[in-house]
Amino acid sequence: MKEEIKAYNNVLELIGHTPLIRLNTITEGLKGNFFAKVEAFNPGHSTKDRIALYIIEEAEKRGILKPGDTIIETTSGNTGFSIAMVSIIKGYDCVLAVSSKSSKDKIDMLRAMGAKVYVCPAHVSADDPRSYYNVAKRLHEETKGSVYINQYFNDLNVDAHYNSTGPEIWEQTKGRITHLIACSGTGGTISGTARFLKEKNPNIKVLGVDAFGSVLKKYHETREFDNEEIYPYRIEGLGKNLIPTATDFDAIDKFTKVTDEESAHTAREIAKKEGLFVGYTSGAAMQAVKQFAEEGEFDENSNIVVIFPDHGSRYMSKVFSDEWMNEQGFFDSINAEEVQKIEFIK
Repeated sequence: MKEEIKAYNNVLELIGHTPLIRLNTITEGLKGNFFAKVEAFNPGHSTKDRIALYIIEEAEKRGILKPGDTIIETTSGNTGFSIAMVSIIKGYDCVLAVSSKSSKDKIDMLRAMGAKVYVCPAHVSADDPRSYYNVAKRLHEETKGSVYINQYFNDLNVDAHYNSTGPEIWEQTKGRITHLIACSGTGGTISGTARFLKEKNPNIKVLGVDAFGSVLKKYHETREFDNEEIYPYRIEGLGKNLIPTATDFDAIDKFTKVTDEESAHTAREIAKKEGLFVGYTSGAAMQAVKQFAEEGEFDENSNIVVIFPDHGSRYMSKVFSDEWMNEQGFFDSINAEEVQKIEFIK
């Protein structure tokens, strides 16, 4: 009898069960034990694989999605890639409204995955007809047989992480996690993971990461939406100019805000010190770890898990480009010698 060939049936079977990796060098001098949940190990290289598969399969179970339908979504890039990947395997058309803030790398990847992409201006209000929220809604209304994922206001976004990311972290840490640190954009990752972990141990502290220019931190503290908080910023997939209902603010204990510049440098630092090539938002998450440590959030017995949401390949034209970093003024505060140069041998 021939042995069965060991192979996955398709790429979707690789989603989830990402590794927890100890951080050794970048955390030197900080109290506690630090671990990264590295979501770049998903086949679509981001945590958004989880919600794309979960929401689409739930829609199928409920009879909302039928063969030949079109899936429409609003995305800063990663969710769109994941939806496009799932759509290929399951036979759906994919249409995406993307923020112009998304890197060219992300937009090119979406097109490579067969998605039809509408690039919308980033720095307009959420209720502007040109915003990617409203463009997606309009496309849904105009496209017969379409389903709008609507991750910002879809409870299934939270459920996906409650059913996968949370249990994985609990099992990987053997229940010894004391702190979870995660960025908040739609809020699905931090909210779903936090709900599960706090059900297991309500003493676990959940620390959120927001961007300067976003309304989330102040809303968490006051439950008031402050339009004056909003201004343009560069980090993708983090922060918001509206309040997503997919964010469970009650499950989050505290927020910190991070800057574009420090997050960019920290993303590069992760690569150089830990050998982990992760994205801009991962840099933001790691920067938050440093800030929380400075505020005395951790002690020697703390077991801190930080979620790194995606892969560095999505940001080759941004934070991993010396030219882009220089254009943003991000090299102004460091010595020119620190900027890596390329030498061509003739």
